[in-house]
Amino acid sequence: MRHKTFRAAARDLYHEYPFSFPLASFCIITACLGLIYANYIYRSYILGEFTAYPEPVARHLRRALFYSNHDIQPDTAVEYYMKALTLATEMGIDPLSDEILGVKFQLAAFLEKQVHQPRMAIEVLERVKAHCVAWVDEYGGLERQREKRTRVLGQVVRVGVKLGDLYASPDVMETERAEESLVWAVTTLLKEQERRQREGVREGEEKWIGAEEIGGALESIPQALATHYSSRSQHYLATPLYLQSLSLLPPSTCHAITLMTNLSASLAQQTTPSSPYTPPVDRTALIANARAWAEKALAAAATIKGEGRDEECDRGCAVAVHNLGELAEMEGDVGEARRRYGEAGKMSRAVGFAEGLERSGERLRSLEGK
Repeated sequence: MRHKTFRAAARDLYHEYPFSFPLASFCIITACLGLIYANYIYRSYILGEFTAYPEPVARHLRRALFYSNHDIQPDTAVEYYMKALTLATEMGIDPLSDEILGVKFQLAAFLEKQVHQPRMAIEVLERVKAHCVAWVDEYGGLERQREKRTRVLGQVVRVGVKLGDLYASPDVMETERAEESLVWAVTTLLKEQERRQREGVREGEEKWIGAEEIGGALESIPQALATHYSSRSQHYLATPLYLQSLSLLPPSTCHAITLMTNLSASLAQQTTPSSPYTPPVDRTALIANARAWAEKALAAAATIKGEGRDEECDRGCAVAVHNLGELAEMEGDVGEARRRYGEAGKMSRAVGFAEGLERSGERLRSLEGK
């Protein structure tokens, strides 16, 4: 049985609840990132890399895993993880090597998943992040450190995403810290991508974050943050992140259709904070842009056929048409709104999209007598 990728999990959520409170999407997105993170670390660093450790360190790690996964004794497991890390330091193993970072990631995953202490996991990962960032700031500019810089920077971006997941978890619920971590991860990722595009990829920098390492999670980092902003009605912050997510996806994909409809909805609801330095929002322009993105979603979906087309495309089209109805209603065009809602309802019924059918029906009923 194949495990779902992050993108598949996010798509399933959108299928079921595309109109629902956006914070639910944010939580599921970050939870799926956490699942990918734990599985990736466990398989890539611990099980697959025991031969990379000196035997005394490997011996402690095997005991840590035994007390983590078989004879579960959390205190004893943590004790052996710490013994392994201490011994590795004494033996002069690079604390920022993939092998040692992997031990710390596995310890954090154990504290979160089996000890149910996400705050302790946060403490471990915040220390890892601080150490990595300090090293990159001090030594990352050296030519001989390009390869290590690329590797460490990629790891710390993943750590930033995971910290966003942990801060947003029900047992922590520090949404501002979650936002801060995701903003940092997105900013660091995009800043490095822009540098590589501007300066070119230098020798030693070839292996960077990509689909081969974290699958669909790359474009979903800004998407998760955009959804978080939408949940707080900060659509003016969500909009550029939806655009960034789209730039990381091929345009003719069903997930791109989803992002286009999200962008359309975000533009339609966008306002900016009141400020003497901020010009007033041009609602006419925003509605026009929102309509353009909904229409672009429909046009792009029409080009996707065969195996590349799935339910996400069909439901995304229904949402796009519904959005066009809402935009018409905002402009006072009741006839066009009624026509679009009716069309969206038919599309939803045809593909078994219950929530879409319900929402379109609600809007049609609200227009009765107008």
